[in-house]
Amino acid sequence: MSPVFFLLAAMTPPAHGQSLLPTAELAVGARQVQAEIARTPEALRRGLMERRALPPDHGMLFVFDEDDVHCFWMKNTPLPLSIAFIDAAGRIVSIQDMQPYALDVHCPPGPVRYALEMAQGWFTRAGVAVRDTVSPLPPP
Repeated sequence: MSPVFFLLAAMTPPAHGQSLLPTAELAVGARQVQAEIARTPEALRRGLMERRALPPDHGMLFVFDEDDVHCFWMKNTPLPLSIAFIDAAGRIVSIQDMQPYALDVHCPPGPVRYALEMAQGWFTRAGVAVRDTVSPLPPP
């Protein structure tokens, strides 16, 4: 299957009538975060577009229907982000930094079920690394 690309952007209060998605509290390693849950095709396409600030310990969790190599880029994204690619068991398999407005593609090393975007450097500052877990993860 070919990679799926998503537009990403940083978080601010919703612009242009965009409403916040449902949120969930997640344990990421030993830290707690509030994450908006993107699972519908529209939410997955839109991501954090048109947002200009990301509150502390907040991010967006992308929930995919199937394990696959889901890739991301930063077109139209004004803030630097870090992304954790997460397998179906909740293990982080890759963490990558993404630069604002960059068109380079960020892909996991293999199929994943989830991706969590946070402010760039959040995972490092929180002491979260590859092989740490994220829970509870919503079903697809």
